[in-house]
Amino acid sequence: MGEGGGPEQAPPREQGGLPGLRPARQAPPAGSLLSPASILVATPLAPGGRKTRAPAPGEGDVPEGAENFGVSGSSGVKIFMVYDPARVAEPTGRAHWPLDASVDVVISVDAASKALNDLKVKISYFGQPVGRALGHSVLYLTGVDISLDADTGRTGEVKRSQGHKESWRWGPEGYGAILLVNCDRDGLRSTGMDLTNTQLASQDDLQDMSPVVLTCDAPDALFDSYKLVLNVPLSDSKRMRVFCARGGNSLLDYEQVLGPQHPSYEVARQPGEQRIQLYVEGLSFPDANFLGLVSLSVSLVDTKTLPEVPLFTDTVAFRVAPWIMTPNTQPPLEVYVCSVLDSHGSNAKFLSDMSDLALKASCKLMVCPWVENRNDRWIQDEMEFGYTEAPHKAFPVVFDSPRNRGLKDFPYKRILGPDFGYVTREIQVAGASGLDSFGNLDVSPPVVVEGKEYPLGRILIGSCLPRSGGRRMAKAVRDFLGAQQVQAPVEVYSDWLSVGHVDEFLSFVPTSDQKGFRLLLASPSACLKLFQEKKEEGYGEAAQFDGLEHQVKRSINEMLADRRLRDDNLYAQRCIDWNREVLKRELGLTEQDIVDVPQLFSLNGACAEAFFPDMVNMVVLGRHLGIPKPFGPIINGCCCLEEKVRSLLEPLGLHCIFIDDYLSYHKLLGEVHCGTNVRRKPFPFKWWHVVP
Repeated sequence: MGEGGGPEQAPPREQGGLPGLRPARQAPPAGSLLSPASILVATPLAPGGRKTRAPAPGEGDVPEGAENFGVSGSSGVKIFMVYDPARVAEPTGRAHWPLDASVDVVISVDAASKALNDLKVKISYFGQPVGRALGHSVLYLTGVDISLDADTGRTGEVKRSQGHKESWRWGPEGYGAILLVNCDRDGLRSTGMDLTNTQLASQDDLQDMSPVVLTCDAPDALFDSYKLVLNVPLSDSKRMRVFCARGGNSLLDYEQVLGPQHPSYEVARQPGEQRIQLYVEGLSFPDANFLGLVSLSVSLVDTKTLPEVPLFTDTVAFRVAPWIMTPNTQPPLEVYVCSVLDSHGSNAKFLSDMSDLALKASCKLMVCPWVENRNDRWIQDEMEFGYTEAPHKAFPVVFDSPRNRGLKDFPYKRILGPDFGYVTREIQVAGASGLDSFGNLDVSPPVVVEGKEYPLGRILIGSCLPRSGGRRMAKAVRDFLGAQQVQAPVEVYSDWLSVGHVDEFLSFVPTSDQKGFRLLLASPSACLKLFQEKKEEGYGEAAQFDGLEHQVKRSINEMLADRRLRDDNLYAQRCIDWNREVLKRELGLTEQDIVDVPQLFSLNGACAEAFFPDMVNMVVLGRHLGIPKPFGPIINGCCCLEEKVRSLLEPLGLHCIFIDDYLSYHKLLGEVHCGTNVRRKPFPFKWWHVVP
């Protein structure tokens, strides 16, 4: 029997609680030799062990006169005593534990049993003075190894875990498993996203899922009276799907066992089977009505009782990985642009200039043809590139805006594909407004605000003034962005503009200094100051729009004397200054972090439009900036606006390339940034290290 397997002292209750298992149902008290009890004990590798209490005198078959007890177990059984040291002294020498105090016996086993009841624990009862035992009780045990294990350590591999599986914690010291939303399309014959399929479409699809190992090591005879049941909460069943690998490598060998309308599954364990491989996928990103947390459980259920009773449950919590935007400071991979045709001709020259810029920046140019864009050139407004990531896998995800114009099918039909995901949010009641386009969406580089770190930056959303009742981005989109939790959104004031997009007055550029970036703000004050300086230098007759056909030229003197133009720009500057203070406060910026880019606006009714091509509305490809050519006054053979911008940005290590977008974009109230879109490298920083 292994009488040497005596008890060890467990930590007192005040110092950390019980080692081993805490099952769903406590074990019964030990009986006598004449009435042995049989219980199940999970191995210590699973989260828990059995706790039982030695009977007091008069309980069960405890012999008369018994005042103390001792306990021993067979080989492979570990016994711990848990007690209150204020009430009970640990026995020394030949002394035993008292029966008249609250003393718990905790039992755990090292490995699963080979046969039913092949382990036992003996309790011996003693009187005073201590002599031979007055009697014995025997507890027969069956060791069962039942466990659900996922990558709770976030290493990219599944490892056995003894704790923290049921909860999820943010931060670099955090823990908890992660699910990817399986929103790409790996199957060549598939028509929709993989998450819509109840059957595996491709072996590659498994890489987008989180592996989970179900350990079910126990004597086969045990499952004549017990069964294993997988469960997800009903509310979670529409957020996740579980596949079970059975047998070979055929796609048909992967069976969906849990998911929408299927919250429970009785595991079909085969004789001798000790481990079952599961794969779990997310079905939806976090949103206003979904915090992103789901769970998967396995229970060992006693089928001999009515109702059936779970003896033990192991649970793993998952957080669904968020959708993450990438700022201009991340290296570019691909730049998208549309081929269009207007009454004045095609935008072939613009495409050629963008091709040259992409070549300089060592990134790929992707041209969306007219047949796919239906002459909708505003590809920045149609979609936003981001990504999603788990420790074992990451892939880009395009966020399709609800604007639904000529490009509405392009993200779904042409971007969605193998390892390229798709997500959208539709507006259910009213139609989309101009502020629902994604030119009205930006994200800052990483910032620190009063000690609070935002290592993935903060999303910027153009909106109306607080409590003004003006235009705002649709609530469905704002809620989605906020629910991702890792890039806490900030609303800025863009409703003062006709189009109403944030990219009309701000941008971010990378720098090589300690700050790592600058915020660029359009500045009417800087432009008027520049023009005043040029007038005082004797260049008052130099004209804006010089070199442009079909455009009335305006001299510096005329523009400075135009009271309406000046008033329009005083108003525009007040609007930008309001945003300047918001951005300084919400992004932790100082004046040294901001560059004022000269720019004039003019009012069309109550809203502002760029008076000349809006230089801050640029495309940023690493150190190379594709800036709208402003066609400013020519002084000494050079555009004074271009020269001013170069003097501001080139000392930061940036290269300014001015691109003519006047007819194809500016005259239609957009610029270079509006007509391009960039997919960038993901952050090296892992989002689960964020502390929201």
